[in-house]
Amino acid sequence: MCRSPGLTSGAPLSDDERAGVWAALADPTRRRLLDQLSEIGPQTATELARAFPVSRQAVSKHLTALSGAGLVSAQRHGRDIRYRVEPARLTEAATWLAEVGRQWDVRLDALRRRFEEG
Repeated sequence: MCRSPGLTSGAPLSDDERAGVWAALADPTRRRLLDQLSEIGPQTATELARAFPVSRQAVSKHLTALSGAGLVSAQRHGRDIRYRVEPARLTEAATWLAEVGRQWDVRLDALRRRFEEG
């Protein structure tokens, strides 16, 4: 079995891990690959490449970036390597983003109250 490095352990994302997730998600092809894997389930790079206007090698390179960010994992099945989404990493990223949003809401609300009072 071939597993991706850096898969989540339940601990919050470090700043470097978070940066890696956002860098991986910044690419539209990678987001589409995640969508495809989420909708259809585990697939090989060859299977995924059929749905994209890029080569299998390009898809493989994108999968390597997603794997490095812990967003997908790879498992060997005979001669094939099948990739699947790691939802825990996406959940961690979404939780962090929601917390940042909550903090900004608190700050903006305090600023609004101060403006209305003064």
